[in-house]
Amino acid sequence: MIPFVPMPPFEYGRADAVSPLIQRVIANNPGPFTFTGTGTYIVGRSEAGAGVAVIDPGPLDDAHLAALRAAVADRRVTHVLVTHTHRDHAPLARPFAEVVGAPILAARPPGRTVHASAMLDEDDDEAFAPDVLLAGGEVIAGDGWTLEAMATPGHASNHMAFVLREENALFSGDHVMGWSTSVVAPPDGDMAAYMDSLDRVIARGFDTLWPTHGAPVTEPEPLLAACRAHRLAREAQIVERLTAGNRRISDIVPDLYAAVDARLWPAASLSVWAHLIALEAAGRVRARPGPAIDADWTLT
Repeated sequence: MIPFVPMPPFEYGRADAVSPLIQRVIANNPGPFTFTGTGTYIVGRSEAGAGVAVIDPGPLDDAHLAALRAAVADRRVTHVLVTHTHRDHAPLARPFAEVVGAPILAARPPGRTVHASAMLDEDDDEAFAPDVLLAGGEVIAGDGWTLEAMATPGHASNHMAFVLREENALFSGDHVMGWSTSVVAPPDGDMAAYMDSLDRVIARGFDTLWPTHGAPVTEPEPLLAACRAHRLAREAQIVERLTAGNRRISDIVPDLYAAVDARLWPAASLSVWAHLIALEAAGRVRARPGPAIDADWTLT
């Protein structure tokens, strides 16, 4: 069982000081894939004139824009950081950056590709264009804070987490969340890349994870270990279904997710597809005619 973390009480649009260097403002965009809404983080000291960074401004929403401006108050925004280009994270970045006069930093957008995640309301903001491209490893410093860009592809090919060195914390975006496992939706989502990113997060030994959706994870080690074990168990279950004679994702999902609301089966289908693509890349399964979601899959 994954030790999910319940969400503490909050109010939309209110700036809450959640650590000595972090404030959070939650946008009013709840949903099946955003949980209670997009949490935008303000990193830095609270006194007037201090330089701060803002992470994941969120969806286009006038009320959230006004809330962020009020939360920043008389401080200076020196950097606007975006974990990835999905529409619940990136669209407000440009309007907010123009208001506060700060550059946008993010990984390179994936380009105009049709993403299966669009069927889950997780389509890309195709207009998003950062001012500074990040590849991972860059250090961004401000008044009393230091952020390190950490590439964590998997949920999205351009997913970038940010390490707050002063608190040994990770702004984990959608890579790891306390309320749910992350959606890995091909073709932009990649399960092999996700697992590699997860292993690198585990190796860093963070004290706290701050996902963009949901509560902070203050005991990361058991949750990360459970997420990893869950993915490996799901992979083993898929291999078992192929051994039993299932050859299509549409046959595998009802068996594996019988206890899950059928409305979530489209998301489950994408996750199974991501696992099968990774298994094919490892030479363990074969897809005919190719690794499409409606392919015929068999063990090698």
